[in-house]
Amino acid sequence: MSENLIKLAVTQFSSLLNLKLQQEQSMLRGRVMEGAHIGKQASPIQYIGAIQMQAPAGRFAPINRQDVDFTRRWVFPVDKEATQLIDTFDKLRLLSDPTSQYVSESSAAVAREWDDRIIAAAFGDAQIGTDAGSLSTETWASFSGAWEISDTFKSAASSGLTVAKMIEAKRIMRKAQVPVDREPMTWVTNSQGESDLLNQAQVMSSDFSGDQAPTRNAEGKITRFMGFDILYSERLSSASSIRSNMAFVKSGLYLGIWKDVYNKISQADWLSSQPYQLYTSMTVGATRLEPGRLLKVKCADTSTAADVTP
Repeated sequence: MSENLIKLAVTQFSSLLNLKLQQEQSMLRGRVMEGAHIGKQASPIQYIGAIQMQAPAGRFAPINRQDVDFTRRWVFPVDKEATQLIDTFDKLRLLSDPTSQYVSESSAAVAREWDDRIIAAAFGDAQIGTDAGSLSTETWASFSGAWEISDTFKSAASSGLTVAKMIEAKRIMRKAQVPVDREPMTWVTNSQGESDLLNQAQVMSSDFSGDQAPTRNAEGKITRFMGFDILYSERLSSASSIRSNMAFVKSGLYLGIWKDVYNKISQADWLSSQPYQLYTSMTVGATRLEPGRLLKVKCADTSTAADVTP
């Protein structure tokens, strides 16, 4: 018996089921303007141009009128869905019910989609025009000189996120009359940007105090610096080892909601085993609003792991 007991050896598996590494929460929802819409497209905001005071044309002269100009921004809906099936026969063979983890997977996918819509709209093409039938495309390239900070700013070579770039971003916004004293400013960087900041004396030194002192959470992560609330996202766009950081006020970006996240669990009785179907859908669109309220800050970043998309 002792020689053959090994034949009765068993294999044990855990009943735990965890999500693989992935972004599970939205970093940007709530940081931009939002609104609810219906229809094939919507204009979330209209802008009226500025006028200047003028000297009278002369005594008893006709009054010279001033005609202000108006512009509209447009946002378009994007439909997304995710469908997962849980076989009822398979469930009989499992140690634990995976349904709750499937729901968590859908929730994480929705959170990433919100961020991806906003990030893509920040420096992508935007649609402007008076009405739906006469739209024109506004490319970010036309603003690159005014509303971008170069990766070589105050540096002989390409550099990462620096205090100098943050100072310059704040200066540009103030120069453009962005209401930075009334609207919260947000800076979106990634893990490399955080590392760049933590390696700078202005951030680490206790002598760098006053209004410029960085705010940290209990784990030491910088959450506020130079007047910016700092968020970290590994989904920022990059090209040629340059990561596009985003600096903006809330009125610089817009998320239009046609249908917020919708979840439904039902039994697909038309399929074999009548599996449970977890259906998730959403319809949202995003656009940048007035450039200047949003800045692109180019930062050197050769990291690749940060770009992995689940």
